[in-house]
Amino acid sequence: MLTQPLPGIEDWVDYFSKQKLPILRQTARRLENAREAIDHVTSRDITAIVLDDPLMAVRVLAYIQPFRGKHLSSDITTIASAIMMLGVNPFFKSLGLPSTVESELASEPQALLGILQVIHRAQRASRYAHGWAFERHDIDLEEVTLAALLSDLAEILLWCFAPKLAIAVRNRQNADRAQRSAVVQEKVLGIRLIDLQSALCDAWKLPELLKTLMDEKNSSTLRVQNVALAVRLARHSADGWKNAALPDDFRGIESLLHIDRPALLKRLDIPEEFHAFYLESYI
Repeated sequence: MLTQPLPGIEDWVDYFSKQKLPILRQTARRLENAREAIDHVTSRDITAIVLDDPLMAVRVLAYIQPFRGKHLSSDITTIASAIMMLGVNPFFKSLGLPSTVESELASEPQALLGILQVIHRAQRASRYAHGWAFERHDIDLEEVTLAALLSDLAEILLWCFAPKLAIAVRNRQNADRAQRSAVVQEKVLGIRLIDLQSALCDAWKLPELLKTLMDEKNSSTLRVQNVALAVRLARHSADGWKNAALPDDFRGIESLLHIDRPALLKRLDIPEEFHAFYLESYI
């Protein structure tokens, strides 16, 4: 595993590209169960499993993209489309069952906890994004859901393949909450994870649309706002509902969904003990 920062973005991309991505143990178990019942499993069943694991999702996307030029004129932007194109049987034959995150990081308990926390955050972000996209009658719910699920991919990879560096970033952030995360990343890693993420999307030929949806520079569009707000809310509420950034997140979500603060607090199932504070700041 990597213990020292690499010279530049290209070196990081090369390093991660040479690694075999593991998946969650729960994902492996669910896929194994599906394979044992393959005669009764549909592409929709497989899609649901893949969409709950950012590492498995990116494995599928990266694998299917080379087929695009042979069979299709446009990007494959959803897991559902990828599975339908492959077929259920070829899916299992092509992608198999890789090692698990839990086994790879068994000797690094801090890193295992760290990566599971980030993946849990990504899962929450994808659920928020999906729900809001449904309410907005988005043109393709899964594109938005997938973009939210993969928005922290670079951080997940860091925890997986450079755990000591990931811990160093986290410790420095915890020591000084006022520092922006990108600044801390540059100090520890020599790069920003957002830049690494963009470079990985290019190197792995991930759909350009997903790269666009994950880039807050495109926040003039509602779909990007949907993804960005879902990711922010998941991050800022990861340790509970006391984060000082949450009121700004709430205002953005209210504008996106055209709802008021009481309706949002109820929708997010925020404990009533926090309602008075957030309603006061709303007024």
